[in-house]
Amino acid sequence: MRKLEIADPEIMRIAIQQEIARSDESRYDHRLHGLLLVTGGQSCQQVADLFGEDRRTVQRWVKRFETHGLEGMREGERPGRPATLDAKQWAALGRDLRRTPEEFGLAGHLWDGKLLSEHLRRRYGVTLGVRQCQRIFGQMGSRLRKPGPQVAQSDPAKVAAFKKTAAPGKTPGR
Repeated sequence: MRKLEIADPEIMRIAIQQEIARSDESRYDHRLHGLLLVTGGQSCQQVADLFGEDRRTVQRWVKRFETHGLEGMREGERPGRPATLDAKQWAALGRDLRRTPEEFGLAGHLWDGKLLSEHLRRRYGVTLGVRQCQRIFGQMGSRLRKPGPQVAQSDPAKVAAFKKTAAPGKTPGR
């Protein structure tokens, strides 16, 4: 019998790992499959290599299972930094960003990380760095916009002053 093969195995492996990471239930099933292999005689290192995990991760699964049973394999609360703004403030900030910074007494025509940082400090009492404020634009589905160059309005004197080459019949510098 011919061995079955999957086309593009490396790409498919990454896709499967992403699918496993997608939900709490699939991660729970993933841990159970790992434990099943360990109970079948595989080492933690072998399971880790097969699953694309770190050996210590598989060891933690085994210890959690031995201590807490099947319930220990379920996803627990993940610690993390608490949200800086609550849902109501987040919605208000979205409305704020649809207005100009000048309307809030800030010196600027377009929002950027520096202006947003100052706005958050003044209006919400929240201190965030410029880089974190730049990330907020992406989280809110907007993007930073730089002002485009302004073309001189058909004022002949301004256009002549702006041009690098002299008009026909005139010598530069005169």
